[in-house]
Amino acid sequence: MTDMIVKLYELPELAPCLDKIAANGVTIRRAMPYEKSQVLDWVLGFQASWVDECDVGFSQIPHKCFIATDDGRVVGFGVYDVVVKNMFGPTGVDESQRGKGIGTGLLLACLHAMRNDGYAYATIGGISPREYYEKVVGATVIEGSTPGIYIGRLNKD
Repeated sequence: MTDMIVKLYELPELAPCLDKIAANGVTIRRAMPYEKSQVLDWVLGFQASWVDECDVGFSQIPHKCFIATDDGRVVGFGVYDVVVKNMFGPTGVDESQRGKGIGTGLLLACLHAMRNDGYAYATIGGISPREYYEKVVGATVIEGSTPGIYIGRLNKD
């Protein structure tokens, strides 16, 4: 679970990415409070261990949860400032929707929001795959960051 760091003052532009995604009928936006149960249900079906972290995104104003929707259905999510301050993640995209730039749109939407919140840098927690974050946002590995914030995590049994 290695972490990475990214310079928020050198991010790629968000609009071209959102335009490309919109051309395929997908919208990326902040989740609304009245959508909380639907979003959490979707995350539960996607990756159960991320529900608690996503839930924290709804407890803050503005919400720290972005969603990707296609025809009124959730197809992806990304959150920030939910595990600890200044950390992006978790994030996920429906398997059938991968390869369309949705993950990149969610990443950039969250990172731009973090920059707008006043952060100069962001931590990307528990990265995978490393090469993706290096290429898309110029992130670099934080040496010695495994297991990072997740040290001492409760056992699942």
